[in-house]
Amino acid sequence: MKSNPGRFFEDFCVGEVIVHATPRTITQGDAALNIALTGSRYALFCSDEFAQACGLAHAPIDPLLAFHIVFGKSVPDVSLNAVANLGYAEGRFGAPIYPGDTLTAHSHVIGLKQNSNGKTGIVHVRTTGLNQHGEEVMSFCRWVMVNKRDAAASIVDAPAPELLPYLSAVQLTPPPGLDFSHYDFALAGSPYAFEDYAIGEKIDHVDGVTIEEAEHQLATRLYQNTARVHFNAQTAGERGRLIYGGVAISLARALAFNGLANAQMLLAINAGRHVAPLKAGDTLYAWSEVRDRADLGAYSIGALRLRLIATKNRACTDFPLKLADGAYDPSVVLEFDYWAAIPKRG
Repeated sequence: MKSNPGRFFEDFCVGEVIVHATPRTITQGDAALNIALTGSRYALFCSDEFAQACGLAHAPIDPLLAFHIVFGKSVPDVSLNAVANLGYAEGRFGAPIYPGDTLTAHSHVIGLKQNSNGKTGIVHVRTTGLNQHGEEVMSFCRWVMVNKRDAAASIVDAPAPELLPYLSAVQLTPPPGLDFSHYDFALAGSPYAFEDYAIGEKIDHVDGVTIEEAEHQLATRLYQNTARVHFNAQTAGERGRLIYGGVAISLARALAFNGLANAQMLLAINAGRHVAPLKAGDTLYAWSEVRDRADLGAYSIGALRLRLIATKNRACTDFPLKLADGAYDPSVVLEFDYWAAIPKRG
């Protein structure tokens, strides 16, 4: 059999390194299509002149677009037979990515644990993306629930190493050259700087976006994510095709522009959880909570640690995320914790 049916839980081995196929040269066309599909308006990724005023060679690729592309490369080898992608941790962004750069990816299997039902198991991997120079542009851990081929197969658990709940400020590395000393707040679309945000502050991003079937499938194809649950209506059954969680992340981050327009550059992904499925026709809303702040010192760069919450079909007025029994409110689809670089006023 020459076609690839994808790996099942018992096909993984802790310690193995999986090299993912299909190098991808990212172009300005990819960046433009990403804007068309998300509506993202962060100036750093839209204007060469704005990026150059911030010390960069020209407008870089949005780190989330690059993240989804690297993630997509791992899908045929890691999560083609997945039931669900469960979470992320220890996401680090390295060298900036520009149009014309070519990305490759590999994953290191760091943990295996069979579920009590005997039919599925949790696979932990650390995925790394490299550019054409062999420089690391990102790495992240994720864990995914994968079907077993044979429920009777005997699997020895190999627990994943303990992962950090979040990256500390000293672990953040702004892109080389980034300099907000001459930042243009008017062109960026917001007057609010690092100093204007307080720990514990919550920001309702107000707007909502209804997700269309064609849009989420086109976005997922842009990332070359081949997971069947997003495309094949016959295998999806009654539950229907599910929207790739990365689409929810990017749409929620685009909505966050309204209130966080100057939180320009993602520096790290601390944690992420897809709480509930999202389907075409659902309307996505978002709000953010400031969890921490860090002055990164030189070049007028600060960092905000942000908790981004996305909900479906319910505007983000102030309501508890969790119910009395500890379960998430049914409207919550995403909880995403990240660090972003933001200019200081000083």
